[in-house]
Amino acid sequence: MTPTDPPDRPALALTGLTRRYGSLTALDDVGLTLATGARHAVIGPNGAGKTTLLNLIAGTEIPDRGTVVLDGRDLTRTAPARRARRGIARSFQQPSVIPELTVLDNLVLAAWRHQRWPEGSGLPLLGRRARHRTATAYDQLAEVGLADVADEPAARLSHGRRRLLDIAAALSARPRVLLLDEPAAGLTDRDIGRLLDVLDGVDDAVALLLVEHHTEVVARIADAVTVLVDGRTLVTGPVRTALDHPAVREAYLGTTTAETH
Repeated sequence: MTPTDPPDRPALALTGLTRRYGSLTALDDVGLTLATGARHAVIGPNGAGKTTLLNLIAGTEIPDRGTVVLDGRDLTRTAPARRARRGIARSFQQPSVIPELTVLDNLVLAAWRHQRWPEGSGLPLLGRRARHRTATAYDQLAEVGLADVADEPAARLSHGRRRLLDIAAALSARPRVLLLDEPAAGLTDRDIGRLLDVLDGVDDAVALLLVEHHTEVVARIADAVTVLVDGRTLVTGPVRTALDHPAVREAYLGTTTAETH
């Protein structure tokens, strides 16, 4: 933080995000603010605009209206690669790993893409940095419970372990904001337990924004929830308050508050 930075400036600020596809409005005037270290979930029925919201933040889509601001810098029209270097990382619904590479090499490569090399870096310097990056990757694999398969091809991993590798790869960029798109989708109860342990261990300096259908994951990880319905914000608030809201019960969970008590 520089002396001129306001002390309460959010890590991520979204204002009036709107995205249309022809006559379909996928997102309509959605706003959201994440403080440093926030744990925020976005839930809603299928077609609510949740993945579109992540796409607009990551830069794979551009809004028709609205702004995406990271640490006070407007990134609304910035390319995805530059946003990643600025501090936005993402894990996808389908884990993005390279099956032919080992688990370790997947993680080394993910970190390498975000490494900035000084001009004139010679082979000795690159060699030392490569060895350091490999050692760091082993430590990161240990943190997510994958050290035992470091030298195996990623193709041999179960879906749940691929998910953990994908999250480790996103975290290797040392992001300011980590976007998680349904991280618990398709996981067994055991794998969900591992996932929760990994997310619990994410550095407090990293803001998490997760789209998730599993309300138990939301309740464990998130401090606040935004509920989207038909591309608009229905409710934003503390987890329990949002999940118990009658309109949320009706629109998302398919029940009323009275039916759950």
